[in-house]
Amino acid sequence: PRVLNGSIRSMSGSNPSHINTPDNLTTTYFDFTEENYLRVTRILSKYPSNYKQSGIIPLLDLAQRQAGGWLPLAAMDKVAKIVGVAPMRVYEVATFYTMFNREKVGKYFMQLCGTTPCMICGSEDIKNTIEKHLGIKDGETTEDGLFTLREVECLGACANAPMIQMNDDYYECLTPKTTIELLEACKKGQPPPMGKWGSLPMNGQVSCEGPKGKTTLMSVPEPPPFRADFDKFEKVDPKSVKVHMGYGGYDETTPEEDLTGAG
Repeated sequence: PRVLNGSIRSMSGSNPSHINTPDNLTTTYFDFTEENYLRVTRILSKYPSNYKQSGIIPLLDLAQRQAGGWLPLAAMDKVAKIVGVAPMRVYEVATFYTMFNREKVGKYFMQLCGTTPCMICGSEDIKNTIEKHLGIKDGETTEDGLFTLREVECLGACANAPMIQMNDDYYECLTPKTTIELLEACKKGQPPPMGKWGSLPMNGQVSCEGPKGKTTLMSVPEPPPFRADFDKFEKVDPKSVKVHMGYGGYDETTPEEDLTGAG
């Protein structure tokens, strides 16, 4: 099995240093597809023209998806050129956020939550099941390139622990048996589709509902009535509010009593 550098759990993901591989050199070519350039334009349109660097994260995500789940150096350089910053500024983002993979991962990238709620509910059993069934360890990729396993910190699905994030999808309430069923389905190219709420508890429940189903919030509550007495209040000049709160200086002609509230 292939080993991801820095497989020990850390907040920075893989090795922060670039490692040359035949398909990830400084001379490797990368450019967005014509379709993705339309997405690039749409992403950048959300920010002022002099703050294009605000689009670094969504652009890196777009590049990673185009590259097949990882970010070659050339893709980061392309993003830097598009937003007009030094490449190092983009490298800093890509090495900080664990959502970016700077080394190749499998078709099914499994991030196994190992934080306290999942650990108490059996994440170690799930980890051992995956490792035994696929013949890989944490941080490794199967020889056929189908699966990569990485243990990570909390993924925010504590109510349905233990769970894994596979690519973009959450598979929750796992047992060793349902974990194997999930892996075998993926081998056939048929990962189970997500449920109506965007995740899939593997025990048959819906979202975070307990074994008795939905027991509360059975209807949409009425919103509180809108206040109709605003016109009765004294009108306040927003500029004077800023002065009284110390948000800025004031004109020399402003009467002293106005600043103290005496006038």
